[in-house]
Amino acid sequence: MTDLRRTRLRLEMSREAVRLFRAHGVAGTSGERIAEAVGLSGRTLWRYFRTKESCVEPVLARSLDSFVEVLRAWPADRSLDEHLLDAPPAVDPEADTDGELALAVIGLSRTEPALRAVWLVLHERAEATLADLVAERTGLPVNDLRVHVQAAALAGALRITSEELAAAFLDGRTPADPAARLTEAVHTATRGLDDDDARTPATARTPAGEPQ
Repeated sequence: MTDLRRTRLRLEMSREAVRLFRAHGVAGTSGERIAEAVGLSGRTLWRYFRTKESCVEPVLARSLDSFVEVLRAWPADRSLDEHLLDAPPAVDPEADTDGELALAVIGLSRTEPALRAVWLVLHERAEATLADLVAERTGLPVNDLRVHVQAAALAGALRITSEELAAAFLDGRTPADPAARLTEAVHTATRGLDDDDARTPATARTPAGEPQ
């Protein structure tokens, strides 16, 4: 079996795992049931995944990889805020479906510790990739403290935004515009403390339209 076929098979099992977890819960879904949903044996599934919860890794990884790819395309003459707002949509026809599945996993992780662990571990790995990108962008060594802090800030912005959107998605609420919300979070993480408004406690701010 080629590497491409293995990757594709893992993704197919991951998608079915998320759908079954969402419909029946993690406790109500066995590894064998996930394998059966894609026409495989349980033995085959366990060759690809350590646990049934780890089956969600490929779907989550696609979501994180898409953010990394957007950052890779960040032009040198534009701010990150501008780039995120104007970034072209994904050309992958499966991106929207996998994005929703990723949100489902992240939402379920609020009450499923094993899924939460998978989500956070993948996020930690993504942070290392972000550090490489920040170092390349700034010309600083990858082990520079500023690089690590900036990468952690970007990763945190993505995690918090993803969890907000996931909560709205699973609760049936209309989520905020993902690009706009992520841009706001990234701005706060990277430059927010330089803004006068950010240094003012929310309770002390004057509502829009009222005299100062």
